[in-house]
Amino acid sequence: MHRRRFCAGLALAGLGGALPALASPPRTLTDMAGRALRLPAAPRRIVLLEARDILTMALLHPDPASLVVGWAAADRIDSEALQARFERKRPIAVIGKQAPTTISLEGIVNLAPDLVVTSSFMTPEDGAGGLLQRLTALGIPVAYSDVASNAAASATAGPIDTLHRNLRMWGDILDAGDRAAAYSAFADERLAEVARRLAGAKPVTTYLEVQSTPDDCCWAAGKQVWGELLALAGGQSLPGVTAPWYQKLQLEYLLATPHDVYIASGGGWVSGGRPAIGPGIDPAQGRAGLRRLVARTGFAALPSVRQGRVHGIWTGLITVAPFNPLFVEAAAKWLHPDRFADFDPAETLATINRRFLQEPIDGPLWVSLQE
Repeated sequence: MHRRRFCAGLALAGLGGALPALASPPRTLTDMAGRALRLPAAPRRIVLLEARDILTMALLHPDPASLVVGWAAADRIDSEALQARFERKRPIAVIGKQAPTTISLEGIVNLAPDLVVTSSFMTPEDGAGGLLQRLTALGIPVAYSDVASNAAASATAGPIDTLHRNLRMWGDILDAGDRAAAYSAFADERLAEVARRLAGAKPVTTYLEVQSTPDDCCWAAGKQVWGELLALAGGQSLPGVTAPWYQKLQLEYLLATPHDVYIASGGGWVSGGRPAIGPGIDPAQGRAGLRRLVARTGFAALPSVRQGRVHGIWTGLITVAPFNPLFVEAAAKWLHPDRFADFDPAETLATINRRFLQEPIDGPLWVSLQE
């Protein structure tokens, strides 16, 4: 790092701390890693090392982009339309891409943040030379919004506990505790309705794919997060899946393992040929992407494909914890159509748009090969 620019960044950080701010009391919060943080006031200059955190902020704050001065991994928002919306008033500075090795400490410091929000993937707690320690040494608070890892199983209570703790953390950060509690209660209400309808149902074996591209196979969702949400929807992962996040399976295994439903993942950034599924995207594009997926070698022989039980979701329904109930509802309707014949997850999205979002997220966020 160039010494002059680094020192200028420190000076800017000091100046930022001296600027007048809206009256806001100090607060102590607990991040997703269980770390206690004390913030002198509500942050006004936030750097997100996982840009998709802005979607959670949007549920609690009318203009989250006004608080975000920089971000990394913007592609993981997985929606060109949403990213453009957040940058409509001004561009948000890019201080890194999707890998932790791309993060620029100098870029962060030059933005004079009063809070950096990261994940264990983007900022491992890895000793004195790590980014966390260097930011802490510079007096910049760091909060973890996600601690999931594919390296080992997590000791957390599950994705719904994660959802509630994540909302509580962001509610504390944004002075929006009441809105966070209201959304948590809404999520519990929706999940309880799914559980009521599923009472006594036999789990449906499902191939849930985390990286759906025509030229690759077969990345199955792991036991945690994706797999746990699938279980809440009345499904179960393929028996050979043991990894927490994702696992590469052999096509031969997939062909030899009976399953009833195939759910692919798509996004607004259709890198690698993923199905185009996301906010405001024409569902015909998503179905065209699903057709390309089932045209892969061997897929015509899968029971799920033969029975026409092929579906696709926007990845944001999994990776953004407050949106998890939408995935559970959509998947439950696909897995147990008899129990959810009069149930429409689009109504839940409409309620989220009406009650919690200043600007709505346009559906559909899921598609089926056969409509």
